[in-house]
Amino acid sequence: MKIYNSLTKRVEQFIPLKEKGIKIYVCGITPYDTTHLGHAFTYVFFDVLVRYLQFKQYKVTYVQNVTDIDDDVLRKAKKQKRDWRELGDFWTKNFLKDMKSLNVLPPTHYVKATDSITLMIRIIRVLIDKGFAYQKEGNVYFDVGKFKDYGNLSHFTKKQMILISKERGADPNDPLKKNPLDFILWQKRKENEPFWESPWGKGRPGWHIECSAMINQYLGEQISIHGGGRDLIFPHHESEIAQSESYTGKRPFVKYWMHTAMLIYQGEKMSKSLGNLVMVSDLLRKYCANEIRYVLLSHHYRKPWEFEEKELLEARKSLFLIYKSLHDKQDPSATKDFLAAMNNDLDTPKALEVLKQNSLKMFFSILGFSSE
Repeated sequence: MKIYNSLTKRVEQFIPLKEKGIKIYVCGITPYDTTHLGHAFTYVFFDVLVRYLQFKQYKVTYVQNVTDIDDDVLRKAKKQKRDWRELGDFWTKNFLKDMKSLNVLPPTHYVKATDSITLMIRIIRVLIDKGFAYQKEGNVYFDVGKFKDYGNLSHFTKKQMILISKERGADPNDPLKKNPLDFILWQKRKENEPFWESPWGKGRPGWHIECSAMINQYLGEQISIHGGGRDLIFPHHESEIAQSESYTGKRPFVKYWMHTAMLIYQGEKMSKSLGNLVMVSDLLRKYCANEIRYVLLSHHYRKPWEFEEKELLEARKSLFLIYKSLHDKQDPSATKDFLAAMNNDLDTPKALEVLKQNSLKMFFSILGFSSE
């Protein structure tokens, strides 16, 4: 089996850190709004990856998080005059309902960031003690100048990193920073915001430290696969590498980085900020889960694509033909073609073509389609 590694920018032979045990972490949602098709593209893909690895007899431990404390959650809660916990729980339940409707298997562990804050504080203390982080006026920052490989995942220039970090909510002009790219590990409490006690005063964790802590708590110091949308490569995943490897002293923190491409709609990236969203719950009123999964898997996970509703109607026709001839027979030639497609960086569009031509139940199941 070969997969594309975002770190090396190459398709590589997949050799997990442990022979039969695979640890996977995928960045989950920030629960302040509804689930759109871009989310579904990512989580359906990783669902298929997990199913395929299990089919290949690997023991998979899959962790997905929910970033339940975040600037976006707090902003939305304030705007709607709702408790931030209640808002987060509401949208988390909606997301899980949508995923279940799409026949996405639940991860081994589905965890909230707020459940790992004690460990986040411990990690930050170690980073300060080791000289990788510094405290200023109640904030704690990671000193990227102390981590020479910062930028190896994204391959961006310093100028590009500064611009993108600003777009993603960081403040390169923060006067308390030594370097514009230094990122926040712990932020001082603001008025009317939730807080936790820490050695640096009342406050809350930064975005990146949350995932490092949850991975460490549920999977350990090193994992085989870390996934998420391509927009998380920088600064989120870049910063995860820096703080995790500095904390544990072990490399690599992640052996294979896998990122899904952006979904385009109405000529732009589908995103909450732009508002050009296609909601999973709306689609499920008109189309069945198999039809939505079929459309998502008909696009390779690394290639950006533009959603058009007519694809769902084409998927309906294709699935009708598959249902008519679905069978249990063994076909060594078809099986070989299907496995070759899946082993080639999870080429689900090619795998679907083999399924269409042969309608084998085994393929149907591996791709996560419901036979009910």
